[in-house]
Amino acid sequence: MSAFEDNSGKLAAATFKDVLLPHSGAQREEVLVGPRFGVDTAVIDLGNNLGMAVSSDPLSLIPSIGLKESAWLSVHLLANDMASTGFAPMYAQFVLNLPTSLSLEGFREYWGYIHQYCQEIGVAITGGHTGQIEGQNSTISGGGTMFLTAPLHEILTSHKAAPGDILLVTKETALVSTSILAMSFPETVKNKLGREVWEKGCENFYQTSSLPDALAAKQALQSNAELKAMHDVTEGGVVGAICEMANASGCGFRIYNEALPVGEVQRQITGLFGIDHRFCVGAGSMVMAVKPGKEQELIRNLAAKSIKATVVGEMLPKEAGFRVMENGEEHTLYFDGKDPYWGAFFKALKADWK
Repeated sequence: MSAFEDNSGKLAAATFKDVLLPHSGAQREEVLVGPRFGVDTAVIDLGNNLGMAVSSDPLSLIPSIGLKESAWLSVHLLANDMASTGFAPMYAQFVLNLPTSLSLEGFREYWGYIHQYCQEIGVAITGGHTGQIEGQNSTISGGGTMFLTAPLHEILTSHKAAPGDILLVTKETALVSTSILAMSFPETVKNKLGREVWEKGCENFYQTSSLPDALAAKQALQSNAELKAMHDVTEGGVVGAICEMANASGCGFRIYNEALPVGEVQRQITGLFGIDHRFCVGAGSMVMAVKPGKEQELIRNLAAKSIKATVVGEMLPKEAGFRVMENGEEHTLYFDGKDPYWGAFFKALKADWK
């Protein structure tokens, strides 16, 4: 691991602040939301109350889970960032730096699924770059950028939460991390936890889109007045996403540990790998900050679309810090920004888990 990265491969917060943020090109007044730690989507004022939102993410090519599943992650992890605006992505650009070991047939299959998943959510692929790189053996196959346009005053960002806002989480914790662990180490999971847990863990993989959650929330509540901010759950899990939202918004928070929604399958798989479900990458879940008094209306509307949502805490003034209620006692929550999933995955590989 590089000295300027955390253990997920993402740039450390201090490096982002000291190296990238002060040197972000020309200053243009139409860029309303530019680079910010904890904010995944930029917002540009196009005039006439029209805004453009833009987000970029790595693309996945993970042999242990397959080409179809890698394509799903490549498309939907990008779309999840875009979903935090309250709108669906419209356009995408892809830069593919593929390993030379990938055959033409393999590439045809992978790209066919990229096309399919973009088509299903209404995204036009507008260009990019494709090449094969000697010595490229990473599970990161390049990068993608998605774009959308929408009424400027309706676009949500993750830095608009305020003290008093109620925090909700959709679905459950650690969905994508536990599903990838189950798919990557099937024999170990089946032998230790049983076939039923393994099957359910694998099934959870296709719960990792939070786009339906976000669009349903926007339909239910007024953007920027009742629905204040959203943040998809990536590295650092549900608690990490709440920390990022609070930092970006200049807030503290209080969360209730027993309220954090974890399925029994995720609990068992994270237990087997010795990691904490609260801090594990959890694509498919969305953290939402909601005006007090509107949380039950949102929960009802999401339930009508078969989307589970749970109140897990509230935003506090910044000086209150990050607080967690656990076993009837409140104490300071410490999070170092490290997601335990990555270490568990590579430790299992080195231990030759099957």
